Amino acid sequence: MASQGVFPVRPAAGATAPPQAWPTRPKYALADIPAMLWRERRLMLTVFVAVMVLGTAFALSLAPVYAAHSSLLARLGQEYVYQPRAGEAGQGAVPDNDHVLQSESEILGSDALKLRLVRHIGVARLAPGLAGAYAAGAEDQRQRIEARLAESVGRALKIETATGDPVIRVSYQNRDPQLAAQVLNALLEEFLVYRRTVLLAPSALAFEGQRKAFQQRLDQADAAYQDFLSNNRIGDFEAEKTSLSQLAAQLEQQQYVTQSSIEEKGGRLAAIEGELAALPPEVGLYHDADVTASAKLADLKVQREGLLARYRPEARPVADLDAQIAKLEAAIAAGRTQSRGPERTGLNPVYQTFETERLQLGAEVAALKETAAVLDDQMRRLTERRLRLAELEPRYQSLNRDRDVLQSSVRDFAMKAEQSQASQQIAAATNDDIRIVERAAVPARGRSLRGPVLLLSLLFAAVSALCAGLARTHLRPGLPSSASAARTFDLPVLGSAALKQPA
Repeated sequence: MASQGVFPVRPAAGATAPPQAWPTRPKYALADIPAMLWRERRLMLTVFVAVMVLGTAFALSLAPVYAAHSSLLARLGQEYVYQPRAGEAGQGAVPDNDHVLQSESEILGSDALKLRLVRHIGVARLAPGLAGAYAAGAEDQRQRIEARLAESVGRALKIETATGDPVIRVSYQNRDPQLAAQVLNALLEEFLVYRRTVLLAPSALAFEGQRKAFQQRLDQADAAYQDFLSNNRIGDFEAEKTSLSQLAAQLEQQQYVTQSSIEEKGGRLAAIEGELAALPPEVGLYHDADVTASAKLADLKVQREGLLARYRPEARPVADLDAQIAKLEAAIAAGRTQSRGPERTGLNPVYQTFETERLQLGAEVAALKETAAVLDDQMRRLTERRLRLAELEPRYQSLNRDRDVLQSSVRDFAMKAEQSQASQQIAAATNDDIRIVERAAVPARGRSLRGPVLLLSLLFAAVSALCAGLARTHLRPGLPSSASAARTFDLPVLGSAALKQPA
């Protein structure tokens, strides 16, 4: 059989040299490739037919795949509202809708959820061929089977989201259309339950534990507070401090009033004592008048009237009496007959009044001084008590501040525990922020992969045949053309001939 090719020959007369190894690497051109491949057409055809047969057989063995579809509406809910464990910093902060979609998608595609799905549906329904091995296997073998099934579910599961769109689209592919719909619906149901355990971690017990811990510390702080009050004989520190301040103000006012009264009454007492020094203790009360001349005159006039009864008015006895009466009247009129009568003396009422007032003022001043001394003593003792309270106040404030903080913490954690428990109960009863827009229905039409597999088989067979031909060409001895020989040996080729293989 003739073989096309160019081989070097030795310049011996009439002898044909066998092919030998090239002294240099062959040099090819793009025009040499078709000739090289043509020489390997039988090998390339064989490889192409073999790969194509295998690909066709694999494509014909593929069953149609059914895809079940569903969608979820994800909105912002209570689970995403930030509630600090302690304090109120950042309380009420919420993420945007894209972050909510991302977190919900991560939960929906988590391996833990797929394992829950496998246990919910069962190995016998998902993979009947593994049911026997699962039932008879040990615990670790069962876990491996469940993990493989969960991985296969993840490969067939597709989750799609779009920015700004609150809808999560989920699809699942399986050769059994009923199983595809069942798996997808069960996945959504398990998702609604599982997301609560992720987003709403049970924190009520933690809050209650913290509340009890703070309550114990509060009891200790209350005991220290009560010991502090009893040891220092204080009923109510704030009330006593306020009452002492008010009492000190009252005592100070009384001191001012008492001192003012002492000064006022002392001034009056000094003035009265000065007046008493100038007043006589005794004064004349009254004296009697002397009526002897008047009585004598009256007697003379009585005698004259008696004489007139016996004598005539110009009689001598009557004239003598008239002369006496005239002289006595003249003496009385001239004041020669007047003289002081008996006099009476006694205590001076002005002096007595001043003396009484002096004594009263003296007694009042002495009483006021006693009052001032008592007030000074009370103020001293009150000041000592206030200084003692001022000395105890830092300790009291520290104890009281600790009690207030602990009481606030107990109240806050009790409220948080109640709120957490209520939130968990509400979340367990409803999923207001996640709604199933469309449940999966049994798909009516499947999608077959035979066409794509056949096309890929054709392409793979062609590429495999081409690669086999190129590989065989590089391994075959000889050069494809005289031009390749001239390039390889850098010599002109004068002629070429077909080589016959020896019989």
